[in-house]
Amino acid sequence: MVREDFARQGVGNLEAVELGLRQALLKDGRLLLEQLLQQADLSVPNNTSRPGEKCHPRRAKPVQTIFGPVKLRRRYFYHAASRRGRAPLDRALGLINGFSPALVRLSARAAAREGYEAASQDLKALGDIEIEGRQIQRLVNLVAPQVAAQLQQGQTAPIDPLPVMYVEVDGTGVPMVADELAGRKGKQPDGTAKTREAKLGSIFTQTRCDEEGLPERDYASTSYVGSFEPAEAFGLCVRDEARRRGVGCAQKVVFIGDGASWIWELRRLNFPNAVEILDLYHALEHLHLLCEGLYGPQSRWARKMETTWTDMFKNDRVGQVIASARRRLQDLGTQAPKSLAGQIAYFEHHQHRMLYKTYRQAGLFYGSGVVEAGCKAVIGQRLKNSGMFWTESGAKSVLDLRCALKSNRWDECWGRLHDSERLRIKAAA
Repeated sequence: MVREDFARQGVGNLEAVELGLRQALLKDGRLLLEQLLQQADLSVPNNTSRPGEKCHPRRAKPVQTIFGPVKLRRRYFYHAASRRGRAPLDRALGLINGFSPALVRLSARAAAREGYEAASQDLKALGDIEIEGRQIQRLVNLVAPQVAAQLQQGQTAPIDPLPVMYVEVDGTGVPMVADELAGRKGKQPDGTAKTREAKLGSIFTQTRCDEEGLPERDYASTSYVGSFEPAEAFGLCVRDEARRRGVGCAQKVVFIGDGASWIWELRRLNFPNAVEILDLYHALEHLHLLCEGLYGPQSRWARKMETTWTDMFKNDRVGQVIASARRRLQDLGTQAPKSLAGQIAYFEHHQHRMLYKTYRQAGLFYGSGVVEAGCKAVIGQRLKNSGMFWTESGAKSVLDLRCALKSNRWDECWGRLHDSERLRIKAAA
């Protein structure tokens, strides 16, 4: 067809040729795949009748693949007494509700990156694969637990010592359907909730500092753990990921978080020997509120004291800031807002986690930017888009896939599930 078209009209734009050739190759792929699967001498485990079973030797089943639909004819065994049937070839091939594992993998990846309907459209545009968004959603909910199980395994922890391993933990709200929020307290004016908290943990390493002595995160070293579980159960997941990453080989473990009490309880239970650091940005947010409360919103003195006290924070002089703030609070007497005492108590409680000069001299990070960025990149970009409302199980499925994707472990997890590299053709050296 191409030769005839070129002869008739001259050489034209290549896109029509590419798309036509792809369509032809996919058709040939479907035919070839059907022929391979219909061979009479296929070795299929457990492909003989068991007591009480009736064998249907050529039961047909349509299967959706990356080449398109193929028809599979295989032995189907039915046990009338228990009303159960089985198709050993389906199991051996790894079919999932009539979909091939390669198609499920591509669909899950597309759905991990964007909404289900958008994933359906992209699969059609990129691979000429037709699968509805609703069907992609069903497949995601089926396979996500398997991916989550693979995330908990993975490669063996490194043998060589790690200079520094960081653990950061945070949480962000995910919009939920009404049934998931029944009876939950929230931040709405009437005390109800619109979201459920998704907790995220990030693990990364550091082996060097730059020429100015500032810490550098190791390239592609960040992995994520996400969950809707309570803090105690989630802490065990973070600890398991740290163990998988080799926390036992780390010369120093650093735990960074904001002021939430559950975060520091998680640290106490799971990383008792870690260096504790209160994220500087959160500390400065509280300092801003304290200065405005003590000296008046947007006043010159508030700005001056905030600048002065920030410099003192960064030079390990938090105790002096607390003492100065206490004296100012006493001078205000009954005029002082009640919240100011709480702000000062916040710094007293976290004072031992605010030695920022010491941390910098040791070449350590003292900000939780990695996990905060992760809350946006891993959770927010997929689960918090306009108009989205989730069930916990549906959100957890997507979150598990997002953690695999953003931790650069997607191919690793699916490769172990399906032995994906078994027949890959290696490029010549």
